[in-house]
Amino acid sequence: MDERVREHAEVLVDWSARVEPGDDVVLSVGPDAHELAVAVAECLGERGANLLATYSSGEVTRAYLRAHDGDFAEPDHERALYEAADVVLSLGGGRNASATADVPGETRQAYATARADVREARFDTRWVSTLHPTRSLAQQANMATEEYREFAYDAILRDWESLAEKMARVKDRLDEGNEVRLVSPGTDLTMSIDGRTAVNSAASVAYDSHNLPSGEVFTAPYATEGEVTFDVPMTIRGEPIRDVRLEFESGEVVTIEADQGEGVIREIVETDDGARRLGELGIGMNRGIDRYTNTILFDEKMGDTVHLALGRAYDACLPEDESGNESAVHVDLITDVSEQSRLEVDGEVIQRDGTFWFESAEDDR
Repeated sequence: MDERVREHAEVLVDWSARVEPGDDVVLSVGPDAHELAVAVAECLGERGANLLATYSSGEVTRAYLRAHDGDFAEPDHERALYEAADVVLSLGGGRNASATADVPGETRQAYATARADVREARFDTRWVSTLHPTRSLAQQANMATEEYREFAYDAILRDWESLAEKMARVKDRLDEGNEVRLVSPGTDLTMSIDGRTAVNSAASVAYDSHNLPSGEVFTAPYATEGEVTFDVPMTIRGEPIRDVRLEFESGEVVTIEADQGEGVIREIVETDDGARRLGELGIGMNRGIDRYTNTILFDEKMGDTVHLALGRAYDACLPEDESGNESAVHVDLITDVSEQSRLEVDGEVIQRDGTFWFESAEDDR
């Protein structure tokens, strides 16, 4: 076994999920994440945790959804599983990123809505999602398999404590601010962040962070006004998305255009009322991610990017007495801010052309 697989498992179990002896752990394993699952299971055994492994496959989900009549009951048994768990670890590693592309949109919407309580139960655990670098992910990124593995481990096996210290400076500016403005070609967007708490997403539940790799600072905006262009290519629900343009008025999407995948974006926005509003503003700061890979777990953390999510806001960003934006979906869209761009907090530029106020453009970041 590649020693980096063992290191990945150790970072996931110890740094990210903070697994303790006696923890009840649900381990969700993708079809091609077997090697990482073996390493994680070994770590969990060494730490005295209790393991239940489950199987997660896009092909299995497709078969189920296409055969179903679309009238989904709430899966109480799955909710009960997560309610009894302390930790949920998800190891992505599918064989086909577009496995569910031919599932009707209304079926996907109904399935997502029926599972709302399941998601909440999972979010109440110390949950962490990661990816095993597989051949299919390498192909999706248009990279050789070994090249992709090098890339993935550069992003995953980082000095997370050091990065957390740097990201804390951006978190503090957002926590102190009232309004964010993002300006770049095709984008002039303002969002209120007054009363919100930003998350220093340093790949650990200790930082209210649930992705490995991570490397972003995010908050929950509201009262969004203006227009934004998302120019980073993505695949959403198995379909390619290119150059999405959204216009917001009074906090809600009023105009949708896209060079490719416009129907998918409309399908998402029509899921429920909350899907028409933003649930997240995220600022990428992981310089170990130096190219787009068509995988959201990596791409949204890339330095020189900002991402905005339609739908659900995360509780960690909200006051205790406020629920924030609620939705059955949380879908991220990404914009490149490396050129002709600026990010302002209360009129003060904190990032210009991908460089933060405490960096120089020549820094090895």
